Amino acid sequence: MEEIKIGIVGIGNCASALIQGIEYYKDKDSKEATGLMHYDIGGYKPYDIRVVSAFDIDKRKVGKDISEAIFQLPNCTTTFCKNIPKKGTIVRMGTVLDGFAEHMGNYNGKYAFLLSNQKEASKRDVVKELKRSGVEILLNYLPVGSEKAVRFYAECALDAGVGFINNMPVFIASNPEWGRRFEEKGVPIIGDDIKSQLGATIVHRVLVNLFKNRGVKLERTYQLNTGGNTDFLNMLARSRLASKKVSKTEAVQSQTKKRLEDENIHIGPSDWVAWQKDNKICFLRMEGKLFGDVPMNLELRLSVEDSPNSGGVVIDAIRCCKLALERNKGGVLYSPSAYFMKYPPRQFTDDEAYRLTEDFIKGKRED
Repeated sequence: MEEIKIGIVGIGNCASALIQGIEYYKDKDSKEATGLMHYDIGGYKPYDIRVVSAFDIDKRKVGKDISEAIFQLPNCTTTFCKNIPKKGTIVRMGTVLDGFAEHMGNYNGKYAFLLSNQKEASKRDVVKELKRSGVEILLNYLPVGSEKAVRFYAECALDAGVGFINNMPVFIASNPEWGRRFEEKGVPIIGDDIKSQLGATIVHRVLVNLFKNRGVKLERTYQLNTGGNTDFLNMLARSRLASKKVSKTEAVQSQTKKRLEDENIHIGPSDWVAWQKDNKICFLRMEGKLFGDVPMNLELRLSVEDSPNSGGVVIDAIRCCKLALERNKGGVLYSPSAYFMKYPPRQFTDDEAYRLTEDFIKGKRED
């Protein structure tokens, strides 16, 4: 099979986990490759993905080979694949806009975001680079709250005629106008806001469905999350959280039998705990009523390495996007979006989304 050439915007922890994962699975066959939802999609294996273009704005990453940049501070995710050869892909200076939160520069060097003094890339610069490097699919890994910056790179993807995977909670795929523009351009888009392989949101959704299917009335629920990576540090600025809270809350609300009142559902990041690094801890509580209106409650604590937890999901999204390119399918990929993302244009149960995505992969569904 030919390689799938991707570009990445934002070389943070998630990009690090993804690139490590691509290398990690190179020497593993289907029997050894644990931790993947799919080893093969349309003939493409995880190691068939190659990063040919990358953008960031931190001076510790800009100008470095992607194999080195992913291990630079403030990245702090687990290193599970150390020996990554040089790729010949140099991280280029991107555009800033609102991709940098001012408070991120107010910590010591270990945690601070150090803005590069290189000249920012214009749209023309980015589009030129995407075309020069042969990018087929552009991945967005910008920080939460980067509304203007995400739209900038979505425009670049459109102008360059490349697929777009929006892993962050800025509403592009779920916005009908953006969806129409990608369809008219004839390029696919998957979004918005990546689900983890086994994270707080997917577990919460499954439990809400369990309550519903077993006749338990859900009355109140919360999901509290803490972590020590730059994602949680960035989200200390509550003004950047609006779309994230909508995305996470709607992911759960969409599974309830009857929507909960706003005061009875609380889902979202709670605090940054530096020593947790990329470890994310979720505290989840659900209160409801059983047979005879007898009350019950469920409490759950989940601890995961945050960034690797989404790596395999993104690898699947990339390969589904590649299939769409091969099939000349433009616009929103509704089935993969519903299965891989928290805030897709169309919500299904996770079982339904899984079946629809399997049909899409097999070519039984045009989407």
